[in-house]
Amino acid sequence: MLEVRNLSKRFGGLMVVNEASLTVASGSIVALVGPNGAGKTTLFATIAGFLEPSAGSVVLNGEQIGGLKPHEICRKGMVRTFQITQPFSRLSVLENIMVGAQLRSGNRSDARGQALEIGQRLGMGSYLDARADELTVAGRKRLELARALATKPQLLLLDEVMAGLNPTEVAQIVAMLRTIRDEGVTILLIEHVMQVVMSLAKVVHVLKQRSRAVVRHA
Repeated sequence: MLEVRNLSKRFGGLMVVNEASLTVASGSIVALVGPNGAGKTTLFATIAGFLEPSAGSVVLNGEQIGGLKPHEICRKGMVRTFQITQPFSRLSVLENIMVGAQLRSGNRSDARGQALEIGQRLGMGSYLDARADELTVAGRKRLELARALATKPQLLLLDEVMAGLNPTEVAQIVAMLRTIRDEGVTILLIEHVMQVVMSLAKVVHVLKQRSRAVVRHA
C-alpha cells in the first residue's frame, strides 16, 4: 500500500532524514521506532505532505504522492495524527469530528451523521457536546483519532497516540487500534512504548539518527 524509497529531508545544512525506506502492506499494523531526535516525526510529516521531500519517493497504492499537499493526500486515502493534539478548542467534540468528515462529504447533515457514529464507536458518546478544551489528555487523543477516522482513510499514520496515557488508557487505545485494523484501515504508528509495539506490530521499522531506516520483523 505504502512504499517510501530513499526519502530525505534537509533543513538548510542539516540532514534530518537521510535516505529512509519503508513499506506498509495493506491490512497491517506497522511500527516506526527510534531514539528521540532520529527524525521519526519529520519522516511522518514528509510522507503525509506537511513537508516537501528533499529527495526520494512516496508511493501510495501505486501512485507517486511526494510533494502533494496534505489535503490532496488525505483525499487519496492517507491521513496522520499529531503527537501534540491540535483540536479546535472552542468547538464541541462533535464539531471537531465533523471537520474531518466534511473533507469527504460537503453535506453538513451527512458529516454530522458520520461524526456521531465515529464518536460513539470510540466511546465518546457522552462527550460529544462538550468543548474540546474540556477534555482530558486521553479524551483529546481519542478526539484526534476520531477526527482522522472521519476522513475515511485507507492508511492511518499515528504519531505517539499512547503518549501521556496511563496503563488502562493505553490498553483501551490498543484495543481500538486492533478493531480499526480489523475494519479495513491499515496503520503505521510511531511509538516509544515497546510493549505496545510488540503486541500490535508484526513489522517494525527502526530509524537511526540521520541514517537509513532498517527493517526489523517482530
